[in-house]
Amino acid sequence: MSLWDRFRRGLSRTRDALTQAVGAALGKRTLDPATVEQLEHALLGADVGPATTERLIAEARKALDKDATLDLRAALERGAASLVGSKQAAFAPGTEKPWVALLVGVNGVGKTTFAGKLAASYARAGKKTLLVAADTFRAAAAEQLDVWAGRAGVEIVRSGSDGADPAAVVHDGLSAARARGADVVLVDTAGRLHTKHNLMAEMQKVARVCARVVPGAPHHVLLVLDGTQGLNGLAQARAFTTAVPVTSLAVTKLDGTSRGGVVLAIAGELSLPVSLVGLGEGLDDWQPFDAEAYAKGLFE
Repeated sequence: MSLWDRFRRGLSRTRDALTQAVGAALGKRTLDPATVEQLEHALLGADVGPATTERLIAEARKALDKDATLDLRAALERGAASLVGSKQAAFAPGTEKPWVALLVGVNGVGKTTFAGKLAASYARAGKKTLLVAADTFRAAAAEQLDVWAGRAGVEIVRSGSDGADPAAVVHDGLSAARARGADVVLVDTAGRLHTKHNLMAEMQKVARVCARVVPGAPHHVLLVLDGTQGLNGLAQARAFTTAVPVTSLAVTKLDGTSRGGVVLAIAGELSLPVSLVGLGEGLDDWQPFDAEAYAKGLFE
């Protein structure tokens, strides 16, 4: 299946909601007040957000004025691709060895699953990969990551008991990674509400321990957001970026929501690039983020 097909399939619920709300107006070559009202309603319903909705419509109007061959659908695609394309980043190991990535986010967004899928991908690419189960609070979190490690064929470092100090687990994991010559280390952290200051402080401690064991680590901090939560992800992102230096975002569960426009809101309202998206439950149902495929997936 092509990249475009994956995005089109994964964004089907959002696209259906958008196109049904706007209807034949997508074929228009001008923006009249009635069409603008329809479009605002549709974009807000997809959780694009008020500020980004206004910006996207303004960009579409500009594109239509400049190019008489465009229709509204093409103008919106062009504007959306431009908006999110300027906020992209690759989630890919650098030259550091080991290259350490920290996965953070609130409860239930899919960090553990994403860590397992990424580990499988790197292992297939020939990189010696190690998973660190630093979620010591959620019952069976380490067991879940252990299953993923088995499926991916990678090593895992975990605590022998629930409730252990996650920073200590990370210390042991990174020490083991250095001793074993690992190329990539993916650290799965506990889900934490962005409003709980003590838990955010604990996450900062984990990041400091990473740097003590592996200079320069974490080399990438991946904030995982649940696409079904829509604009709630904006508040989460703002809080996490004040606690740790977030490098990029992964947006999961886009296939299960009509609120996939939140990616536009994130790109439009925060200076955070999107690197990965989750488009299904299978081992390979995730993709590096692609601005043009995403924009087309929303409107075509």
